[in-house]
Amino acid sequence: MASKEFSMRFEMTRAALFGALALAFALGTPAHAQQKSVAITAIVEHPALDAVRDGVKQGLAEAGFEEGKNLKWQYQSAQGNTGTAAQIARKFIGDRVNVIVAIATPSAQAVAAATRNIPLVYSAVTDPVAAKLVPSLAASGTNVTGVSDALELDKQIELIKRVTPEAKRVGMVFNPGEANSVVVLERMRELLPRYGMSLVEAAAPRSVDVGSAARSLIGKVDVFYTSTDNNVVSAYEALVKVGMDAGIPLVAADTDSVKRGAVAAYGMDYKALGVQTGHMVARILKGEKPGDIASETSNRLDLHVSPAAARRQGITLSEALIKDAAQVVE
Repeated sequence: MASKEFSMRFEMTRAALFGALALAFALGTPAHAQQKSVAITAIVEHPALDAVRDGVKQGLAEAGFEEGKNLKWQYQSAQGNTGTAAQIARKFIGDRVNVIVAIATPSAQAVAAATRNIPLVYSAVTDPVAAKLVPSLAASGTNVTGVSDALELDKQIELIKRVTPEAKRVGMVFNPGEANSVVVLERMRELLPRYGMSLVEAAAPRSVDVGSAARSLIGKVDVFYTSTDNNVVSAYEALVKVGMDAGIPLVAADTDSVKRGAVAAYGMDYKALGVQTGHMVARILKGEKPGDIASETSNRLDLHVSPAAARRQGITLSEALIKDAAQVVE
């Protein structure tokens, strides 16, 4: 009997000890050290958006969140389809992730329409206010915040003038269903006359329409300007072919497009934009509310030029422009 009583007391003591240790471990472990889940989606895959995705992961790692340790990470691309973007948003909500990161306007809009509760951090959205993601760039008081890739369009036009000083007609291929593209188009329509130029536009609702839309502008434009329109950027080679065949230079807002055939671009460092976004996500994972965090923009801009692409498109870049470039692509 004494032996049985001793055994029971021993088991109770051991259980209490393990319980105390477990409680001490839980209390002594910071909240951000426990595993968190981040789901990231992009409307399409192309070099700029891929760089944002990779930058987000780097930014999270810099803040102490690493996949396989204290971070569960998943990524899905909508492959340019807004219906698929909505499906991905619903899946992530069903997974009950801690934060959803949406890259580019259509994906961010899809997530924002699907949840008012799960924190949403947008990235590479040109005008989050026009896209109705946030009421202003101040702290929104909602579940949404993020990092914009808005560019100063006056500087874009100054680059067009430096590349093609005699140009009068600027051609833009754009997706009328993408809010960020429409915003840039309307602003360029306003600004270009101040520089003695006019805008000529062609719609490309799908990536497969980019080449035909560009061909419709042959003979009507002196230079192409491409914004960060995701349809256009994902099918950039089709636009480059038109530019080379017709001798129409391409000026871009996305520096990665220079490697793909644009003559020049003054644009964001999208990897750095992603890192900035990752740091914002980490703040939320550590306890801050997205509605208390103001939206941000990036001021990391670089000039990239390609003298070889310029020659193929019938022009020669000035030595001064080449000298000013952060990167010269040959």
